[in-house]
Amino acid sequence: MSDLPESDAAFQDQILPLVSRTFALTIPQLPAELCTPVTSAYLLCRIADTIEDEPEISPAETYRLLRRFTAVVQGVQDAQRFSDEVVPQLGASTLAAERDLVANTARVMRVVGSFAPRQRAAISRCIEVMGHGMHQFQRTASLAGLARTSDLDTYCYYVAGIVGETLTELFCAYSARIERHYRQLYALAPSFGQGLQMTNILKDVWEDRARGACWLPQEVFSRHGIELATLTPAGSDARFHAGIMELVGVAHRHLTNALAFTLLIPTDETGIRKFCLWAIGLAALTLRKIQDHPGYTAGSQVKVSRSAVAMTQTLTNLSVRNDALLQRLFERATRGLPLAADPVPLRPAGLPAFDGSCGDGGGEYGESMPCHGAAP
Repeated sequence: MSDLPESDAAFQDQILPLVSRTFALTIPQLPAELCTPVTSAYLLCRIADTIEDEPEISPAETYRLLRRFTAVVQGVQDAQRFSDEVVPQLGASTLAAERDLVANTARVMRVVGSFAPRQRAAISRCIEVMGHGMHQFQRTASLAGLARTSDLDTYCYYVAGIVGETLTELFCAYSARIERHYRQLYALAPSFGQGLQMTNILKDVWEDRARGACWLPQEVFSRHGIELATLTPAGSDARFHAGIMELVGVAHRHLTNALAFTLLIPTDETGIRKFCLWAIGLAALTLRKIQDHPGYTAGSQVKVSRSAVAMTQTLTNLSVRNDALLQRLFERATRGLPLAADPVPLRPAGLPAFDGSCGDGGGEYGESMPCHGAAP
């Protein structure tokens, strides 16, 4: 990246819209005290994702680099040496902005170093858990999909639920009034993340398959006589659509929990509420598009239009302080969608809840941390 800003925080603000248009819209809605830590957390997750997605790096080397990156975030390895090692291994498929982000890991880490201990610990735990779990699933990814619904839950936790928990920690560290609802927020946080992640999985199912991966659970589609390993867009029929709608019902349930999470935020914290509500509203509209276009063969066919995005922002902004009105808007957006029963607990068995102590040197799990529920 040319003409890098002098301030490390300014670098974060400059590169964010180059690696995520969505978060470049939502993060600025947050209070100023939250914008920087949430941006840092997202950028570190994006670095981990860039390493994981690099096809030129072998699975074994990818895992080694992710463990090194965890150590960097924990402050026990040098960030610049890490970047100097990783950047030359990134291939042509890596976007220029992602390459620049990895090259400037040290700048992000200097920003993180200015945070309070609780913020640093939450971000460190996020990177450790995400890096390990994400890699366990990516290395076994195939067109056959995941074996069980519980595997989908676990995958969503590692790539999104942990982010929900991290945001909860950052929100509660920012506000004592929000922290009064800590237990309820923390319980709902993985479900919030899964609702958004499942919506993306459903929208991008064909793009993922073109890359050789499928995150749908075979268990669901077996009930409808579909073998995911041999599925093609041309073979996408009513049986496949029925399985997709089952999963739409599950995603709808998680988005319902996401709304409950948001309504626990004090009504005068409008920035945090907007940050959450915009994501929930767009996910709900995407599920509606999937229901209305069951034969879609590309994510672009069920993508929410710009006008719908603008309308979602306007309606949520006008209603942001009114819980009853927000509930009605959500019910209107999701009217007619299937709705699954309440989900089972989503945090993988054996994975400790956040206690504020991890991330201060040395991994909590180390090389033996299990990936519960991973596809065989």
